[in-house]
Amino acid sequence: MGKEAAEPRWLTADELETWKTLQLVMALLTGELGEQLQRDSNLSFLEYYVLAGLSDQPDHTMRLSQLAILTNSELSRLSHLIRRLENRGLVRRESDPDDGRFTNAILTSEGHAELVKAAPGHVELVRQLVFDPLTETDRRALHKAMTKLLPGLLGDC
Repeated sequence: MGKEAAEPRWLTADELETWKTLQLVMALLTGELGEQLQRDSNLSFLEYYVLAGLSDQPDHTMRLSQLAILTNSELSRLSHLIRRLENRGLVRRESDPDDGRFTNAILTSEGHAELVKAAPGHVELVRQLVFDPLTETDRRALHKAMTKLLPGLLGDC
């Protein structure tokens, strides 16, 4: 009657080793970068990337729903984070003038100044941990591999 479940496509030994290494790198890298940002700039990893994401946008403005996608954060969690950033004067919220159903996050001049102060140390650590150990060929291969993974992760975003 019913279809038999297909046999799982188990990872090969090489694939499993690659997966375990990738998983460990993602966890350790996020932790190291987050610690550096907190220590040097009093910003969490997510707070930094919210400010950076806003700084890249025209008028330093983005809908919260789009910012949630960019930061891979649930909208409710992001809303709490934005409130904390608002309390510190780093962002403000306004209704989207094009569609009042949406709320925009706007990077303030104070937020931009904090980002500018935080960026050099953060970028230096990214360089040390990610790019310096790699050859130019490795960097191109990493970029190519990550670019291939993104569509499956982004879906319809």
